[in-house]
Amino acid sequence: MAYFKLLLIRHGQSQGNVEGRMEGWSSTALTLLGKQQSFRLGQRLRAEGWHPTQIYCSPLQRAMATLEGMLKGFEGSPEGSPEGAALQTSGLTSRANLPIPIRYLDDLKEYNQGIFNGLTWTEAHDRYPHFCHSLEHSLDWLPIPQAETLADGERRSQRFVDELLDRHRNGDRVWVISHHWILQQMIARLMGVRSRLGTAHGQYRCV
Repeated sequence: MAYFKLLLIRHGQSQGNVEGRMEGWSSTALTLLGKQQSFRLGQRLRAEGWHPTQIYCSPLQRAMATLEGMLKGFEGSPEGSPEGAALQTSGLTSRANLPIPIRYLDDLKEYNQGIFNGLTWTEAHDRYPHFCHSLEHSLDWLPIPQAETLADGERRSQRFVDELLDRHRNGDRVWVISHHWILQQMIARLMGVRSRLGTAHGQYRCV
């Protein structure tokens, strides 16, 4: 059996977290605190010698900004240096002096909340009062219009985990930067348990 080291990282605090938004697939930036969290995580990983051989990242803005901050901290760049576009390689090199690749995968996006993407509950209630009233008072699961199903979200997280296990071997050290809900599904898949794990959303960051 092959073994490799895997680090699952939830993006830093986002503006949507602070505003209480259902971010989903919406594009939101990190707060100053979120940028600091990302940078300092990179510094910590460098201090601990946690050098990656492969990086996977969600293509949503808050995840890519987290990765960029981590790399700056890992490389020793000044905190708060200008942000750039999506990186194709990390800027780091392996022990063989080869660039460490980054893959941006849609499977690592947060749960797609459909018409609720990017809204606060108050905004959702203003736009969709009858549907929100039904959600508040029904004991049944009501599908959100234009959202992916829970089963679809679970399947893409499982697909990613299965690909990881198939691709990586002894000595590999993998960073994965993603989002709260999808990370829950990945952890459940790795542990071989039901995916209905519960953690308070927004209460852990850069783990």
